[in-house]
Parts: sequence; C-alpha cells; structure tokens
Amino acid sequence: MHIRMNARRFRNIRSFILCIFLLIPVWVNAAEINFQSVFQQERAWAGLNTKTIKSEDIEWVYSEGGNPQNPTIMLLHGLSGTRDNWNRVARYLTPNYHVIIPDLPAHGETKVPAGFDLSIANLAEKLRRFADAAKIDPNLHIAGHSMGGAIAMLYSAQYPLEVQSVLLVDPAGVFKSANTVYLKDPEQLKRLIVAKQGDFDQLMKIAMQSPPFIPQELKASQEKLMIAQSKNTEQMVFKLVEMSKLYTPDSFALMARSIDAPALIIWGKQDQIINVEAAQELKGLLKNADQPVILDGVGHMPILEAEQLTMQPYLNFLKKIRK
Repeated sequence: MHIRMNARRFRNIRSFILCIFLLIPVWVNAAEINFQSVFQQERAWAGLNTKTIKSEDIEWVYSEGGNPQNPTIMLLHGLSGTRDNWNRVARYLTPNYHVIIPDLPAHGETKVPAGFDLSIANLAEKLRRFADAAKIDPNLHIAGHSMGGAIAMLYSAQYPLEVQSVLLVDPAGVFKSANTVYLKDPEQLKRLIVAKQGDFDQLMKIAMQSPPFIPQELKASQEKLMIAQSKNTEQMVFKLVEMSKLYTPDSFALMARSIDAPALIIWGKQDQIINVEAAQELKGLLKNADQPVILDGVGHMPILEAEQLTMQPYLNFLKKIRK
C-alpha cells in the first residue's frame, strides 16, 4: 500500500506549531530555551510522564502514558535516538493504550556501566528484564524504528507468547535487497555519528527527505548532547557491524520467519539508509505481515517526518487485530 498524501504539508504544519510553541511566552530569553524543555512539553502534550527504575546494572529512564488497564504498547527508538523521537506518535496512542517508551541503554538518559554489551541480542534480553522490573504487562504490542526495529524483531522471536503484534518502521536488518552504502558496508554507519559541530545537520540531511525547521538554540543543544554520547554511539555502530558479520541474509531470514505475531511494516520511500525495497523482502519473511505501507516523500524517519501518516495505518492495524 502506498500512501501519497502530502507528507511535506504535515511537516510544515508541525514546524509551524513547534515555532508557535517556542514563542510562548515571548518574553522568555531565547538562550534559556533548550530542547529538554521542549521535549518535556511534548511529553505533556502526549500524556506522557517520565519514570525511572533500576534493573540489574541499568538505570532506566522511560516515558509512560495512558491507562495501565488498556493494552500496552512499547515503542523502541533507533541508533543515537531517544524516547522523545516517539512523542508525537505517542499522542495518538495514549487515549486508548498504555504506552511505554524507554531510552534504550547508553541512549538518552538511561545509564549503563563501562564496558556494557551493546549488542542487539543483549539489548533485547535487557529490555525483557526491564519489562519485568517495571511490571509491564507481558502481553504487549511492540514497535521499533530502525535499530529499534531489529530489537523488536529479536524480542518478538525470543518471547513469542508475550508479543501481541509488532510494528516495524524502516527497521534495521540484513537484507538481500540491500542497496545503500550503509547496508552494503555497515562500517559506513560511522558517518552518521554526531561527533563534532556540524555533524547534526549532515545527519538530518541523510536521515530525512525534507528536514523540518529547528531553531538554532534547540539544534545546538541537541548536537551537544549527541557529541557527548558519541563514544557510546560508536560502540553501538561497532556492534551493528558485528551483527552484519554474524548474520547473513539467510540467517536473518530464519529469525524473521520465527516471528508469529501479526506485523505491520511502514517505510519511507526515500530512505537513504535502509532502502525501501527491503520492505517487500521483509514482508515475505514474516508469517503474518500486512502489505507494507510505503510513505512517499518520506526518508528514514517517518515517526518524525510524517507522524500522522505513520499513525493512520497503525491505528487501523491495531483495531483490526483487536477484533
């Protein structure tokens, strides 16, 4: 299924709303505006609260919203991302679902000890222990973007009785149809690490088809945080390179074929990091996947570039499988 609604129109509306949001109240000194305060307002708008919990050697920070009596959805961000990548998606979910969005280990505000194993396999296992520690309903829906999609797939394969459905948004994987420099040579993922001033702008150009306007103060704050975390990001990239060597397309296919849960795949047609042809390949591997939803005019970040277009098919999918 191709969705050809004007994604740029939604991005422009969102950017306009963000600008208005930042200008209220107008007497606030621009230097005092920082991206954390904006994210706090986004969380509040989405009905999310920040929580913390310690599980083994990890100090987890996560967002939670919605009624815990409703079905639980756990949302997983991608490489160098944070829980706040999902804020604008979450506001569509919290009215009818219990939403959990962790900062993954060594990302955002979640702290890990030195030498922590950042492999996808270990992250999936630690995520399961986090769910236990936070007393999250084990019968959950899981969603992942990019690297978070790879974690969501492995989680679904390892804990099949605990996953009701899986949403995969431009997920990472080892695909036969790989046709970008980052998939053909995962070492090139190092080019996406924000390690110095100016790298954030470059990342935005690669990750998004039409990057939204971001005020300079917010951009500088975000870039500063990502630079501070660049060593962890570099370790994560190293683990992804290891995964690409450990898995072949055939062994990755075996893992994907073991997933029993209903699946929805959403992909940005102009994704420069993980090419859109992989969507149909992945659909053929999963036992119970709907036809992929391809978003025209969108790059690697549908959850930020076109959250409304992303959520329309997902809400319909959830409604269908709940019947």
